[in-house]
Amino acid sequence: MLTKAPKGTKDIYGNEMPIWHDIENQIRGICEDFGIGEIRTPIFEHTELFLRSVGDTTDIVQKEMYTFDDKAGRSITLKPESTAGVARAYIEHGMFNDPQPVKMFYISPTFRYENTQAGRQRQFNQFGIEMFGSYSPALDAEVISVAEHLIKKLGVKDIELRINSLGGPECRAKYNKALREFIGENLNGLCRECKARYEKNPLRVLDCKEEGCKKIISGAPSILDCLGPECREHFETLKEMLNQMGIKYTVDPQIVRGLDYYTRTVFEFVTTSIGAQSTVCGGGRYDNLIEECGGPKTGAVGFGLGMERLILTLQAQNGSDRPKPYRDIFIGSIGQRGFIKSQAVVYSLRKHGIKAECDTVGRSVKAQMKYANKIGAAYSAILGDEEIEKGAVAVKNMETGENINVNIDGIAEFLNSVK
Repeated sequence: MLTKAPKGTKDIYGNEMPIWHDIENQIRGICEDFGIGEIRTPIFEHTELFLRSVGDTTDIVQKEMYTFDDKAGRSITLKPESTAGVARAYIEHGMFNDPQPVKMFYISPTFRYENTQAGRQRQFNQFGIEMFGSYSPALDAEVISVAEHLIKKLGVKDIELRINSLGGPECRAKYNKALREFIGENLNGLCRECKARYEKNPLRVLDCKEEGCKKIISGAPSILDCLGPECREHFETLKEMLNQMGIKYTVDPQIVRGLDYYTRTVFEFVTTSIGAQSTVCGGGRYDNLIEECGGPKTGAVGFGLGMERLILTLQAQNGSDRPKPYRDIFIGSIGQRGFIKSQAVVYSLRKHGIKAECDTVGRSVKAQMKYANKIGAAYSAILGDEEIEKGAVAVKNMETGENINVNIDGIAEFLNSVK
C-alpha cells in the first residue's frame, strides 16, 4: 500500500503534462479574452457550507463527501465542487461592493467518494467559471459561450449543447406537485434510490441513470409547462441570444443537474466519444445561492468542466499517442574536463531561454546520443579537450545529420538564428 496511490487517484507526470499545460494555457487565454479573473480557494471548507449550498438530498452530500473532524473538533470537508467555495469568498471579501458582474475562474482539485470509471476519479481536477451580479439571461449566454468557445478551440468533436430551465421557486413548487403525482403512479417501477428521492426531492428522480427509471421518467410532465411568465421570458431570451451568437443547442426538459442550488437555466455539453453518453461540461444559474450562504440577493451563473474527462474525450477522438519531449540541444561530453564544461555550457544556454540538456549520469558517447534522440533534441554537440582548447564545437542537426562549426560561446545565438 505504501507504494500504491489510493484508489480513485492518479499521478500526472512526464509525457502526460504537455496536454495538461496546453489545455490550461488555452483556458487562461480564453478567460483573459472574456475578462474573467482567477480565484484559488482552499481545498477544504466548513462542512456546513456544502450542506447548505449543495443540498442534503443530493448524492454528493449523502454518499460522496470526504468529511472529517479537525483537531479542534470542527467538521471539515474536502470540496466536492468549487461553486460553494467561490460563493463563500464572494461574500467574505465583500465582492458584492465591486463593479458587477464579478467574473472568476478556477482550476482546482476536487474530491468525491464514488465508484471509479473512465473519466471519473475520487480526486479529479475541475475547471469552472462563476459570474455573480446579474439576473439577465445575457450572463447565461456569456457563460455558455465561454464553454462553447473553449470546446471548439480544443477541437473536441461530437459535442452537443443541451439546455433547460428549472424556473424559480414558484415554478419549481408547481412542477414538484405535478411530478410527484406522476411518480406516485409509477413508483413500483423505480429503483430503491429513486423511491427515496421521491419522498425527499422528486426532481432528483429525473437525474437517475438506471435504464428502468429513465424509461418511466421519459413520460413525465415537462418543467417547461410549469414556467411562470418571467421565467419563460428569461428562457426564450436566452435561446434568442444563443441563436444570434450562432451557438447550436437542443432543449432537453430532462436536464436537472445534480445540485440543489440551480434555478432557471441549466445546461450540459454531452458527448458519446468515451462510450456511453457523457457530460463533459455542465452548469447553470443559481440565483439563491449567495443569499442562502449569508450574502445579499445576487444573480449568479456558472459551469464546471472535468479536466480528466475532457482529456479522455480528446484522446478518444484524436488518439492517445504521447507527444515526444522536445529539447533545443543536447550537449554531450568526453572525459572529465568535457563533462564539467558541458554543465556550465548548458546552464548558460538555459539562462538564454534555450531548452538544453547534458549528461549527468556518466554515459558513454554512444549512450549519450541515444538519450539525445529519446528526449527529442533538435541539435547535439560533444565537448572534449579538443573542443575546449579551440573554443569551438560541431553542432549537429539531429534530423539531417549536418554539422555546423560554432563557437562554444555562440551556441545560443546560433540556435536562436535557426528557430
